[in-house]
Amino acid sequence: MSQTLSPTVTLEPFSLARLPRYVAALEAGWSPDNIRGTIAVREQLEAIAHDPDAFVARSDDPEGRLPPIRGLDGATLPRLPGVTRWIWDDDFCGVVSLRWSAPGVAELPPHVLGHIGYAVVPWKRGRGCATAALGLILQEAWRRDLPHVELTTQPDNLASQRVILAQAGTLVGRFEKPASMGGGESLRFRIARPT
Repeated sequence: MSQTLSPTVTLEPFSLARLPRYVAALEAGWSPDNIRGTIAVREQLEAIAHDPDAFVARSDDPEGRLPPIRGLDGATLPRLPGVTRWIWDDDFCGVVSLRWSAPGVAELPPHVLGHIGYAVVPWKRGRGCATAALGLILQEAWRRDLPHVELTTQPDNLASQRVILAQAGTLVGRFEKPASMGGGESLRFRIARPT
């Protein structure tokens, strides 16, 4: 059975107008966080219910001024500057985020697994949404003068590996995730800035 490819994919800033589509995806059981899963869903639904304006505003933090994050082991970890965008075609598809230490600096602290993370809702997978979104967020990384970005994925997540490879990613190696990020083996990929 062939999959229908999504129409043109765009990256959209969080907005109150589109927030109901995001909430519907969370309530359907999808998580924007591949590591924290249902914990992240609960936290986000609570934050939206408490103050939707603040939730929308927190999607952009290019100065890294938001409060620290909490790891799975309970550790408080510094937050990096970053932006998060909704992946959108004719409807909500997922999220993609970019984080960095400083403009032009590729190194990340040990608690940050990669520069870019993405998650697509199950009913939009296999349509090219993640590949298109990764290509678009890479343009933001290059505007921040990063020489390369790193992405990580589970060894059995072949779909995510195909997305990264489709955007000129190369496998750097295997590593063990820290306990604050759930532990276990992971793969690290790198995408170099075009010259």
